[in-house]
Amino acid sequence: MSAHSETGVEGTYAPQPGAAPLPRMVRAQAWLETRTQLRNGEQLLLTVIIPTLLLVLFSAVDIVDTGAGSRVDFLAPGILALAMLSTAFTGQAIATGFERRYGVLKRLGASPLPRWGLMTAKTCAVVVIEALQVLLLTVVALALGWSPHGNPATVLLLLLLGTAAFSGLGLLMAGTLKAEATLAGANLVFILLLVGGGVIVPLEKFPHAAQSVLQLLPISALSDGLRDVLRHGAGVPWSDLGVLAVWAVVGLGAAARFFKWE
Repeated sequence: MSAHSETGVEGTYAPQPGAAPLPRMVRAQAWLETRTQLRNGEQLLLTVIIPTLLLVLFSAVDIVDTGAGSRVDFLAPGILALAMLSTAFTGQAIATGFERRYGVLKRLGASPLPRWGLMTAKTCAVVVIEALQVLLLTVVALALGWSPHGNPATVLLLLLLGTAAFSGLGLLMAGTLKAEATLAGANLVFILLLVGGGVIVPLEKFPHAAQSVLQLLPISALSDGLRDVLRHGAGVPWSDLGVLAVWAVVGLGAAARFFKWE
């Protein structure tokens, strides 16, 4: 008996078996990753609620001496940098670490979606979440009296390089450590960089010897670069971009080299 498709053509089947086009697979996986993050209450607490509360609290209450000028003008760029850190590094490291532990990455690696396509989808999800963070924090900061300056293209370049640097470091941690160690380490790094990364406390408040080291951290380079542009209307902060570029190359290169899928 001859086989017929839904269209009646002999010898064919509909839908045809086989993998979907690669762009469609990446979009579907990116949408799944985005929805998963948005439904995760702990992730939302880390990536959205904490940065917003810190911005409102430290802008409204004179807890930390942020120097001359409006507190929100100092804090808003640093909180934007913290939001990038929370999503691209901390959140991604923890989620990917547990996906690796439970065998999710191993199963996805055996699917028609190539591994680089999976990483691309995860990166797209991170960018979507970051865009929502930037929008929310910008609205809140403007409501608090923020007066941003500078070139938006420079700000975007800083955010993209910061995302690349944090993503590389997050994937490196998730792909080399156990899930529990990644959970503890990522949260510890988040807290330490919140305090010592120039986000809330100006780097000038630290000893001179410590400043020279802290300035080389990616969170310090991102927060300082954003602050120079958005607060002071400076041009392209090449030194900060250089620091972020080095961290991005090292982090992504090391993650590609040492990441273990199971």
